[in-house]
Amino acid sequence: MLRFPKRTTQVMAVAAVSVLALSACGRGGGDETPSPGITDDTVTLGVSNPLSGPVAGPGGCLTDGVIAYFEARNADGGIEFGDGKTRQVEVKALDDTYDPQKAKSNYDQLHKDSFILGLGLGTPTNRAWRDAAIEDGVPQVLTSTGDPLFSDRDESPLQIDAFPTYVSEGAAFGEMLVENDEEYKVAVLRQNDDYGMDYLTGLEQSIEASDKVEIVEELTYEVTDDSIDSQITVLADSGANVLFNAVSQPHLTIAALQKAQDLGWDPIWFLPSNTSSAQAILEPGDASNFEEIYTASYQKDPANPAYAQDEDVIAFQDALEEYTDQSPEPEFPHCMWGYMSGAILEEAFANTDEPTRESFMDAMFSIEGFHPPLGLDDTVVDTTLDGQPAISTVTLEIYDGSGYTAID
Repeated sequence: MLRFPKRTTQVMAVAAVSVLALSACGRGGGDETPSPGITDDTVTLGVSNPLSGPVAGPGGCLTDGVIAYFEARNADGGIEFGDGKTRQVEVKALDDTYDPQKAKSNYDQLHKDSFILGLGLGTPTNRAWRDAAIEDGVPQVLTSTGDPLFSDRDESPLQIDAFPTYVSEGAAFGEMLVENDEEYKVAVLRQNDDYGMDYLTGLEQSIEASDKVEIVEELTYEVTDDSIDSQITVLADSGANVLFNAVSQPHLTIAALQKAQDLGWDPIWFLPSNTSSAQAILEPGDASNFEEIYTASYQKDPANPAYAQDEDVIAFQDALEEYTDQSPEPEFPHCMWGYMSGAILEEAFANTDEPTRESFMDAMFSIEGFHPPLGLDDTVVDTTLDGQPAISTVTLEIYDGSGYTAID
């Protein structure tokens, strides 16, 4: 059966949300037995995210983003499903502190009473209960892992990641370096797991035919490490003029920025989309002292004056302010990602013809040409492509000292 995790640190946040289920048995016909977590009036979405600890900022923001979306839609009357019923969506979230064992425990608590689970942050935490979700027939959708495994239909039939893979992000940066046709010596600092390896894979694939872009040093760190100062010191001595910083923890990214300055090292930086926040990372890291910092993006930034009058941004800020404790200009992009994911879920619900998990997954894998609110102009949802997440387009942006702007 399919189940959901709850949103709490010991707290349950509820957003009345309409969701349809994916059943382990049967499709179509109108007389299907509803899957767990869905009634004629409500549908439950389960979420396991880091709501405390060093990754609580991104995890809480991701969760609050989807809560804000569905609370606003619930206030408007709810979500209309493909079976003609209008439902309120309830979001239940539990804190996993970015610990895989806790994430699996959260799954065990939530999956029996949730229609679907999703929007989980992190590769190790999502992998911790992926096999169980497949065995139990529980959808695990719109995860924020960047792990290609979650978009492989053969290996992960009940999964789909929400945003571009880490491989795609790494490749986009490497392609930019190659296209610049200049000499680059790249130092790599990566997390010692699939997260870091996927970023490196994308970079290596994109530069392998170039004789001007070379990786001169590669170091790793563990998720549990308190400091990466020693790695930055070694990389600064490598002669590299580019730092590919595949680090997933905000506090370590800040520390890396500060250590490089202490050493007088001014490389070109690449930061992953999930650790590139201008407010929460670059400002405390004094990143304006570096000439070039790049990241990957797919969403509008409410802090950017260019979007001050944007209707989607205004609606997002209103919902975030009314239904969560987040700032209307959130520190992390994950708030926007959660909101966008809510809109993608609604698109799937609208075509869920039976209150079953199977019907929901059919609908989830049938979305094409959908432009989610807060998406950049090139951000389009297509869930019909095997091996690709819901959104696969990557836009590179450069830090201008206060925010990001897209590069040509």
